[in-house]
Amino acid sequence: MAEDLEKTLVLDQKMNEVFDWSQSELPVRDALWDHYMEQNGKDTIKTEEQMKPVLDMSDADVKALAEKELK
Repeated sequence: MAEDLEKTLVLDQKMNEVFDWSQSELPVRDALWDHYMEQNGKDTIKTEEQMKPVLDMSDADVKALAEKELK
C-alpha cells in the first residue's frame, strides 16, 4: 500500500511545489486533467482514457509528462 502512495505522490502535489516554472496551486493531477479536457474538446471519456495510464506512472514519468504537456 505504501508503494501506491509513493506512485501518486507527484500527482497529488501542487504544480508550484513540483515545478519552479509554475505558479499554479492546482495539483498536478488536476492540471493534466484540465489540459487534456481542453485538447479533447471537453470530452470526458477521451480525457479519462488519456489519464488512466498516468495513474500507473512513476513519479519521474509523471513529472516528465507534465513538463512536456504543461510547460
